[in-house]
Amino acid sequence: MDFVKEFYNHYDEDGRLLRKNRLPEYLLTMEYIEKYLFEGAKILEIGAGTGRYSIALAEMGYDVTAVELLPHHINIMKKKVRAEHRVTIIEGNAVDLSFLPDETFDLVLLLGPMYHLFSDADKHAALSEAIRVAKPGGVLYAAYINNDTCIYKLFYTKRILGYLDKGYIREDYHAKSVPSEVFELYRKSDIDELMQRYPVTRLHFVGVDMLTYLFNNRFDRLNKREFAEYMKFLHSICERDDMAGFSIHMLDVFRKSEK
Repeated sequence: MDFVKEFYNHYDEDGRLLRKNRLPEYLLTMEYIEKYLFEGAKILEIGAGTGRYSIALAEMGYDVTAVELLPHHINIMKKKVRAEHRVTIIEGNAVDLSFLPDETFDLVLLLGPMYHLFSDADKHAALSEAIRVAKPGGVLYAAYINNDTCIYKLFYTKRILGYLDKGYIREDYHAKSVPSEVFELYRKSDIDELMQRYPVTRLHFVGVDMLTYLFNNRFDRLNKREFAEYMKFLHSICERDDMAGFSIHMLDVFRKSEK
C-alpha cells in the first residue's frame, strides 16, 4: 500500500470528480446508487476517499458509514461533515472489515479499492468482506478500471513504448499486476471470473464514463445544453454489451442472495 499512499498524498482526489470530463462518472454512478435507495437505508462506503459519495448521500439524509485507508483522505472528509450529517468515519482496510458486523448494510459501495488490489487473495478478501456485511438482498457496487481503454490511452498519449519496454504489458495487451504503477486494470472477463464464487445476481454492468476521459480540457467547451445531451447519449449506451467495454471506469452492480 506504500505506492498507493504516496500517490494519493500528492493527488487531488477531492477535485477529481469535479472536473467536467470526469463528472459523468460521478453522475452516472450516483444515478445507479439512487435506483436502489429507500427511506431508512443504511449505506457503507468502503474506500470512501475524500467523501464525494458518502457526503452526498449523507446530505440526502441517509445513515452512512465511510471506511477509508488513508489518513490524508480522512482528514479532508472530516472537514466536510456537518452537524446534521449521520456519517461515521472509520480508518480501515477493504480486505479486513472485521470491525463491522455481518449483514448490516442495505447498500455497500466498493468504488475504489479494486483499483489498488493486485493479488487474487486481496481481491477476493475485499469482495467477500463487502458481501459479508451486506444484508441478504442488499445491493453492492464494485468499480473497476478497464484494461483496454487504458492501453488505448497509452497509444493516444504516446506512452505505450515505455510500458512495453518495461515489460508491464503482456503479449495479449493485458497489463501486468505491478503495484508500483498504483492501478490494477481489468477486462470484463476478469470481473466475471472473480464473481463466479459468490451468491449474488448481477443487476447492471455499466460503463460510467465511456470515452469521456479523452476529451480532457475540450470537454469544458460543452455548454449546458450540449452537456445535457451528452449525458443522455451516455445513458443510451452505458449498459449495451457492445459499448460498455469502451468505458475507462466500469461499475458492477449486484444483489446479495436472500437467505
